[in-house]
Amino acid sequence: MNAKDNDTLSATDNDECYEPEFVEEAAPLTSTDVATEADEQPPVIEVLYQDEHIVAIHKPAGLLVHRSYLARKERFFAMQMTRDLVGCHVFPVHRLDRPTSGVLLFAKSSEVARQLCEQFADHSIKKQYLAIVRGNMHESGTLDYALKQEFDDIGDKHVDPNKAAQEAVTDFQPLLNTEIPFSSGRYPSSRYALVRLSPHTGRKHQLRRHMAHLRHPIVGDTTHGDGKQNKFFREHFNINRLWLIAKSLQFVHPVTQQAMHIETELEAEWLTVFDAFGWNDAQLSSMPSMLLS
Repeated sequence: MNAKDNDTLSATDNDECYEPEFVEEAAPLTSTDVATEADEQPPVIEVLYQDEHIVAIHKPAGLLVHRSYLARKERFFAMQMTRDLVGCHVFPVHRLDRPTSGVLLFAKSSEVARQLCEQFADHSIKKQYLAIVRGNMHESGTLDYALKQEFDDIGDKHVDPNKAAQEAVTDFQPLLNTEIPFSSGRYPSSRYALVRLSPHTGRKHQLRRHMAHLRHPIVGDTTHGDGKQNKFFREHFNINRLWLIAKSLQFVHPVTQQAMHIETELEAEWLTVFDAFGWNDAQLSSMPSMLLS
């Protein structure tokens, strides 16, 4: 199954890589911060891989990668938490949306960051995600569907909304399907699929927008998704999140030239849903991985 089209949404480009010089100190604590910090529990990040040049973590859903003026009240950020955990400055080399969990890679120097950014820029880094989407899916394919820049009035007020749509390509592979006897709309049952996604490009919200275009929106997507399905998941499972996880990264180590494969495990809430759907995490290990060309 292949598709090619143009999106008419208005949007900001999401360059996949940061400038290598981007590094940030923790902001000084204010009196308000000190008063509230004791009551606020930090999210848990797990180091998946570390050497003297790079570090990869599992970012939980809901955690921002770095500070943002659009979220001034936030206290915890993956970049600062990783820096404090490993004891040195870290440089972000790619983006992971706040509601998305999974593998997040940092460099420990600007030179290593520059080299990793080159790999992201030429699309030689292979990324695989898992998503739970609305409806059953049976065909694998590649969606070649250009996306307009997506922007907000505050953060991207200087972006040209008339800029032409940019190339966006995603491989998709359905892995598991289910139908459960609970109504979340006009139908007496609800259908869902577990899908493996591999983006060739890194546009803003690319996977979420591409799956919505295929009429299989990712569950929990409050911008491009299905509100009834999102509500059903929140109420039935008592879990409120975007059901999208960055499962693995494959790249060439910029210093040792070793082929790297960093993968994370599914979080407990995924296994809760798997159990309800009659899915088994072990089934995934027997399924061949998609390889990007």
